[in-house]
Amino acid sequence: MNHWPFIIAAYGVTIAGVLGLSVVSWRAMRSAEARADAMKRDR
Repeated sequence: MNHWPFIIAAYGVTIAGVLGLSVVSWRAMRSAEARADAMKRDR
C-alpha cells in the first residue's frame, strides 16, 4: 500500500493552514497598528 498520497495531502493541508493563519494574523496586526496610531493621533 502506497502512503505517499496521504502524506502529500497532509503536508498540503498543513501548509495551506499555516499560510491562511499567517495572512489572517498579519491583517489583524495591521488593523491593530492602525487603531493604535489613530489613538495616538487623537490624544
